[in-house]
Amino acid sequence: MRAPLGDFDNAVPAPECLDRLTEPVAAAVRAWRGTVPAEQLLYVDTDPEIADTAAFVEHHGRDLLDASANCVIVAGKRGEETTLAACVVRSATRVDVNGVVRRHLGARKARFADMDTATGESGMEYGGITPVGLPASWPLLVDATVVDTAWVLVGSGRRRGKLIVPGKAFAELPGAVVLEDLGVA
Repeated sequence: MRAPLGDFDNAVPAPECLDRLTEPVAAAVRAWRGTVPAEQLLYVDTDPEIADTAAFVEHHGRDLLDASANCVIVAGKRGEETTLAACVVRSATRVDVNGVVRRHLGARKARFADMDTATGESGMEYGGITPVGLPASWPLLVDATVVDTAWVLVGSGRRRGKLIVPGKAFAELPGAVVLEDLGVA
């Protein structure tokens, strides 16, 4: 099947290719609920060497920049307590960690989680973390512009492959909170 965006000719509904996903992502697809059917979550095979946004859009076209999102893990700290959260913003923006994120988490300090924490706690590969399948106890902060995008290209849990998801589905993920101005230019 042709993907609804980009130059991907072999988009496959995620429920039909669970073996290509990390276990947390596959489990989330198996348990999928909401207004968007799981069959609308599409998997496209991509080269892991160009998984990072800049290389990916250079190869597949700059038009994907506005239809792509990054999912990053942040750590908010207040006293001795650390809260991990995921933030999803359009790829052309960056997460407002010290403003919107810090305030939303009620943290004194917020920073990007280190790679070992992000991958170890999520069960996903660095450079492929996706909001689909993250621990349900984590806050999932989603920029409103992501939800308003018809189709969004995001990681699949691995560096190889991407998911193409209707933007409105991000608002229905466990722990999701849609925020204005989470992503800043």
